[in-house]
Amino acid sequence: MDTGIYGRVSTDEQAKEGYSIRGQEQKLKDYARIKDWQIYDVYIDEGISGKNITERPAINRLMDDVKAGRVKNVLVFKIDRLTRSTSDLIYLVDLFNEHGCAFNSLMESIDTHTASGRMFLKIIGIFAEFERENIAERIVLGRERKVKEGLTLCSYIASYGYDRPTGQKIQTINEQEAQIVREIFDLYANQGVAITEIARRLNLRSVPTKHDSKWTTNGVRNVLKNHNYMGHVRHHYQDEQRAYTVEGQHEQIISPALFDKAQHRLTKNPRISPRRQPKEENYFAGFLVCAQCGSKLHPHNLYRTLKDGSKQFLGNYGCGNTVVGACNASEMSARKLEHAFQAYIAEIADFEEDNTIHLYEQEQEKKEQQAVIATYQEKLRQVEAKGREALDLYVNNIFSVDEYRRVKRRLDDDRQSINSELERLQVDVEKIAQNKLEIAKNFKDNWAGLSNTEKRMFLMQFVEKIVVENEKIGTGFHDKKVRVFGVVFKE
Repeated sequence: MDTGIYGRVSTDEQAKEGYSIRGQEQKLKDYARIKDWQIYDVYIDEGISGKNITERPAINRLMDDVKAGRVKNVLVFKIDRLTRSTSDLIYLVDLFNEHGCAFNSLMESIDTHTASGRMFLKIIGIFAEFERENIAERIVLGRERKVKEGLTLCSYIASYGYDRPTGQKIQTINEQEAQIVREIFDLYANQGVAITEIARRLNLRSVPTKHDSKWTTNGVRNVLKNHNYMGHVRHHYQDEQRAYTVEGQHEQIISPALFDKAQHRLTKNPRISPRRQPKEENYFAGFLVCAQCGSKLHPHNLYRTLKDGSKQFLGNYGCGNTVVGACNASEMSARKLEHAFQAYIAEIADFEEDNTIHLYEQEQEKKEQQAVIATYQEKLRQVEAKGREALDLYVNNIFSVDEYRRVKRRLDDDRQSINSELERLQVDVEKIAQNKLEIAKNFKDNWAGLSNTEKRMFLMQFVEKIVVENEKIGTGFHDKKVRVFGVVFKE
């Protein structure tokens, strides 16, 4: 177990109490050798007080190594060598636990591999929880008091139109953004312009949001509903039963009359998002993703009446972000999309096992697989730790021979089960890609003979998303070709 040895002594302590930093270090090294722990590094803060951890270079270096996973066990001479602050001790123990790092104190006989050591940490955990709850209560009370004094919380970022620099209690108007806020209210409340059109106009003028992103209908609607702009502060606004509004100390951007006019129109035109099942011809609906911006593509149903009176379906798919000017992807016809999809599947199905079928999803597959393997490897490490703990209990005459054998048998069974699962999970990416290849071949062999309803069922069973673009290939308006960038198959 990679162990970090930490020692500290202040000048006063060394003079008054006879502490020797070299003596501490030697005893800790000897103890680590007895326990068969591998020493990763020695961290020494010499001549430094233990009142806090912010001004100690060695302990900060130790914390960095724990966070990086390089140190899995911390050994100190006494707890007060680590810190004399209860809050810092709680913080450090939480940090060690979070990163799977054990903690041992030589003089207090604290070893997290023993029952008494774990009990001590649980006691610390109880006090830590108590302290965290007290802090949470104080934060809630502080926020309530702040709002009632008319100060905006700005927990994450100030509202569009305002700035609140660090250390400043009252937000101030950002005149450049405030002008856009006034324009939004005027367009919507006085001129009757739709929210979608407002967002589109702002994007066409390249007006950024507070996050330097594109305007959306939700973004414009949130501006129109924000009480901040008429000088008010609201708290718990997402909970109708707890919500309340008070007069703020900041300067208003719009008048209450204009705000009320906008709210009246919002109430008259409620947001409606009906969920409609796609028409039979729109079997790709819900699977298509824009290659330019990552937004969903939505179907537009068009029909042409033929000479015999029958109707021909000429459906298109368009990116949802083009409505507000956040994407310039052009629409694509359902007919061209069908041909592009068939060509992509045919191309994949014709690849050999070692070809580029693996490239599109290979990295994602690897990450998902490695995350699961890492979970089981951590379980295996925990079983090994329990085995060492049981052995220590037996050596110290806390466990009888029978008790030790019983625990060891159970841990051996757990170890065998985890190893079996690891062997099953450690499948080559080529084998995973081969499964995708079989699905692609299935598509190629069956797709053309399926009805529209069957095609949708087929997609629902095997496909997660299809990334597409209407690629421009010439100078003419219609010189475009639908291209399928990739198909993400379901597991």
